[in-house]
Amino acid sequence: MITRYSTKEMSDIWSDQNKYQKWLDIEIAVCEAWAHYGFVPKKSLNNIKKKANFSVKKINQIEKVVKHDVIAFTTNLAEYIGKDSRFIHLGLTSSDVLDTAFSLQIKESGNLILDEVNEFVKILTKLSRKYIETPIMGRSHGIHAEVTTFGLVVANWLDEAKRAKNRLINSIKICSVGQFSGAVGTYSNIQPKIELKACKLLGLKPVDISSQIISRDVYADFFVSLAFIASCIERISVQIRHMQRTEVLEVEEPFTKGQKGSSAMPHKRNPILSENLSGLARYVRSNLAPAFENIPLWHERDISHSSVERVIGPDSSVTIHFMLRRVNGMLKGLNVYKKNMLKNIYITNGIIFSQNVLIKLIEKGITREESYKLVQKNAHYAWDKSKDFKTVLSEDKNIMSLLSIDEIESCFKFNNLFDNARKILKKVIDSK
Repeated sequence: MITRYSTKEMSDIWSDQNKYQKWLDIEIAVCEAWAHYGFVPKKSLNNIKKKANFSVKKINQIEKVVKHDVIAFTTNLAEYIGKDSRFIHLGLTSSDVLDTAFSLQIKESGNLILDEVNEFVKILTKLSRKYIETPIMGRSHGIHAEVTTFGLVVANWLDEAKRAKNRLINSIKICSVGQFSGAVGTYSNIQPKIELKACKLLGLKPVDISSQIISRDVYADFFVSLAFIASCIERISVQIRHMQRTEVLEVEEPFTKGQKGSSAMPHKRNPILSENLSGLARYVRSNLAPAFENIPLWHERDISHSSVERVIGPDSSVTIHFMLRRVNGMLKGLNVYKKNMLKNIYITNGIIFSQNVLIKLIEKGITREESYKLVQKNAHYAWDKSKDFKTVLSEDKNIMSLLSIDEIESCFKFNNLFDNARKILKKVIDSK
């Protein structure tokens, strides 16, 4: 995590202070479970809950000697609790604490990310509604294709964002699991009912089976959901980068008072937010590889996954949270240039209406192949010679033998564009 691309709220979740607090919550929850079933005296439980505390600094000092983070933690914890610390970590192995805490951190960070995703969906919904009847040039291969609306462009982003949201919700659910089954997961020194009770106290569901660790495909699912969110954001950023090009200028990122675009060229207003988002998306996706490589471990466990998760857990979470904050702010302040959108529709002299002419000719009874050949010839001529496509068609004897001037004129309209756009948008908004 670096400060430049971090939010305080998410950084706090992945801090040592919060990690050890989660460990403490877990140890106390297990003690409560033991006490519930009569093994830990109520007096001892109350003493543990009253005195339990830790020092990050002291834990780090102890770990330098013992070379084991959980032992360092429980040692420091015992210093605060005293004699009743004998009930701490009873029947547990380190992985019970580490994995359950990792689940708690993912759940906490996932819900924080979800708040921003909800805002993301809200903003996109508002934008799509606002511009559903704003015509814009649709492009395929970067080339003018047919007219769409800017509202539909945004609705496509919205549809993807909603799927990303559902994946995130599902991944949080998948990762909201804990385990207290001891060494190699056999409950040799603890009972399933203790696990069930402790997990319930922590707001988690016990895993069905553990090999001493929770299977890493569980956590990989979370990183996949973050990668989908990152890619959704990048899809938007890439399109905005194109649309902000000087010769296009259909939309433009907000440019704040006092902002500078170039150290050399005072006139520059660069799409730096979108470019930044594209770069960060690459990083979030890159963490998928180690997340998947964590799945095949040796036998019941090894710790080759541990070092990786200490990096990708906080870094992916922090990065995606920052990205969501950035894209939400960018979209709220987005400058939309309707006049330029309309201007760009007509810079190709009307050839974008070629399909309407094609279909009109087919309706007159000629084959699709004949129709296509006629329209393509005239469209290419109009483009190559910078002539008005409608005029070129009216000067073609073969075309005029089949179509009237009024019929040709009817081909150069947005044919139910807005009605269809509203219907499509309703489907997107109504979908779960």
